[in-house]
Amino acid sequence: MITQIILPLSLAFIMFSVGLELTAGDFKRVFLQPKDFVIGTISQLLLLPMVAFGILSVWPIDPVLAVGVMIIAACPGGVTSNLLTYLARGDTALSVSLTAIISLLAVFTLPFVVGFSISYFMDAATAPQLSITQTVPGVFAITTVPVITGMIVKQITPNFAKKFERSARLIASVLFVLIIIGAVLAERENVVEYFKQAGPLTLVLNLTMMVLAAILSRATGLGNRQQIAITLECGLQNGTLAIFVAATLIGNTTMMVPGGIYSLIMFASAIVYLFIIRWVPPGTG
Repeated sequence: MITQIILPLSLAFIMFSVGLELTAGDFKRVFLQPKDFVIGTISQLLLLPMVAFGILSVWPIDPVLAVGVMIIAACPGGVTSNLLTYLARGDTALSVSLTAIISLLAVFTLPFVVGFSISYFMDAATAPQLSITQTVPGVFAITTVPVITGMIVKQITPNFAKKFERSARLIASVLFVLIIIGAVLAERENVVEYFKQAGPLTLVLNLTMMVLAAILSRATGLGNRQQIAITLECGLQNGTLAIFVAATLIGNTTMMVPGGIYSLIMFASAIVYLFIIRWVPPGTG
């Protein structure tokens, strides 16, 4: 019941809350300031899965957990990246735009990355069957449709959306935390062993990606606020979507553990990052 009903509904609400924050201007900005968006997209959509694959290629880990790591690496940024970008005084509009548009693109990229990971890391005899014809509609229904619905609600009832936006963000954050805790508890008998395997790896992935995103955005001449947005967007992934893909679409609860562990780690690293940028600005601009 949890993975079939509660998890999808919670994820749908989280994505709906993202849609409530979007305006036509956020999409227009992609064309007016394409450099910011392109750097953010390359960092998250291409660099993150490549870095994860590179680490997994040299790091001994259970193949099932390896696929779980690739799932979280293939996910877009989550609603928490938007909130923390706001708190860090970063470019919140860029963060929201990246979260929304990469969530739309993930309908196609995520099944590809997951399918490749299963075939690469797992034996044919033990690998679960992943149906693209089921995965793409499933991801679309749980991410794209709620985002569009949120945008429609904001367009039709802007006053309601403005009043509900803050509450929706809070509810989404609480749901996110509860889902992560639930994912870890679901494998509580093996969670210590899984954490030993996946914990250090996901920490290395998270820190490496945040550093690379910061370096890339600074090297390409982006401003402070854009650097902050892209760094946090690449460090804070949609763990709820990762858990949904593993538990609901694939039907493997072990695969959702790395997503849960990563989600716990990324909060700590993001908070440390917030303190760092208060004292050491990421660049000029």
